[in-house]
Amino acid sequence: MEPEQVVDARLVGPALCCWAATIVGVVAGWRVGTVLAAVLLGVAVLLWVRVRRGARCGRQGLSAALATVLIGAGFAAAAAWHDSRTAAHPLRDLDRGAHVWATVIPVDDPKALSAKAVRGKQWLVRARLAEYRYGADTVRVGGRVLVLAHGDAWTRLLPGQRVTFRATVYPPWRSDLTVAVLRAQGPPAGIGPPPGWQRIAGAVRGDFAESAARALSPDAAGLLPGLVIGDTSRLPDHVRTNFRETHLTHLTAVSGANVTILLGAVLLSLRALTVDPRVAAVVAGAALVMFVILARPTPSVLRAAVMGAVALLALCTGRRKQALPALCTAVIALLAWSPELAVDAGFTLSVLATAGLVLLAPGWSEWLQAHRCWRAPADALAVSAAAFVVTTPVIIALTGHLNPLAIVVNVLVAPVVAPITVLGALGAVFASLWAPLAHLVLYGTAPPLWWLLTASEHAAALGTSITVPAGTGSSLVAAGLCVLIYIVGRRIARAR
Repeated sequence: MEPEQVVDARLVGPALCCWAATIVGVVAGWRVGTVLAAVLLGVAVLLWVRVRRGARCGRQGLSAALATVLIGAGFAAAAAWHDSRTAAHPLRDLDRGAHVWATVIPVDDPKALSAKAVRGKQWLVRARLAEYRYGADTVRVGGRVLVLAHGDAWTRLLPGQRVTFRATVYPPWRSDLTVAVLRAQGPPAGIGPPPGWQRIAGAVRGDFAESAARALSPDAAGLLPGLVIGDTSRLPDHVRTNFRETHLTHLTAVSGANVTILLGAVLLSLRALTVDPRVAAVVAGAALVMFVILARPTPSVLRAAVMGAVALLALCTGRRKQALPALCTAVIALLAWSPELAVDAGFTLSVLATAGLVLLAPGWSEWLQAHRCWRAPADALAVSAAAFVVTTPVIIALTGHLNPLAIVVNVLVAPVVAPITVLGALGAVFASLWAPLAHLVLYGTAPPLWWLLTASEHAAALGTSITVPAGTGSSLVAAGLCVLIYIVGRRIARAR
């Protein structure tokens, strides 16, 4: 076997420091964030003095610590600034339940909320505020808002449209730089035209869903758009429940895995055609841009695009030494662009899953292959196991549930995810060009979709999900157990 590669972890500290500083500024408030920035600046001054006076042997470590503290101070100050703007927003001055006329611009498609959690079918729309009218005053101001609405009229909204409606103002649910929650009182009173590129993307998504409905069973047709482009608007409730019980919900959202699979398929096809590597890189980049537009360029999709590109780097080069710095750089860049990602569960799960793919999966796959396991099943098992191990503590903290069979289910369905994603993407392209060809391509997704649905249904029916106390304590215990299992397994492997 080849010697184990040394992982370049120099950017791990700065990335974690930026993440932690941003969380403090967003969750604890701008005052605490400002104090943290000042404290970190003071520490930076002390480190700078030590660097100036210190011995040469320790100067490199002190310089690295100085850079880490400085960048952490900058992110703490930035988070405090964002939170102060949110806290001073005019909507925050209105009484709870105040009635306004609001004009917003959606940034994502409407998401259906569970009928069990609310009375009837309700839709959640993430949007940017453009203006609102309270009494005789019209205030033009921005800010992130959540819109809760009833009625089919809201399902036809596209990102980029200006929507005017009467709403009731409520405080945000959590500290994530959201200004307010707006409960719509009836359908929109006015809807503007969407941008041209969003209109085209909406048409492609609609044609894709229609082709899937004609070619597949109802459950499969509702699941396929979610697997390919993250469109879960037609996902049946019982399928959603089965996926949640078996820890497969990551498949119904745009993730780094989608991007890795699609870009990998594009690059392999171009390599088979002996296309110049530079041309192949340009084509792959164009494919990535088109996928982001089709899946909607929301922070979660952009996060997935970045993480998928990092994962593809790890898989194509086999060099974890390069992939980990790329992951850390991506984390720092995404937090600088969108600080609210620091408290987003999807961002945390995506980073952890990518880290597991970069750090754990290659070594585990090599170990399995050395013990007479074929490469394809070894890769599938290693990727699923690594993702399960590193994300389990967060899932426990969020849901309070743990299914011991989840890793088995993930391994069983892993081989069909890539064919579904690739064929589904081809079907989405052909759906707007020639529907019969799209139907023919989508017929090929029926067997793997059947297997995915059957595995999740039977696993959920076993009732093996365990209820545990949700929160940080259980998460830390689970994380400690995962680390212990990893260390013991590593020592056993080395002993053999």
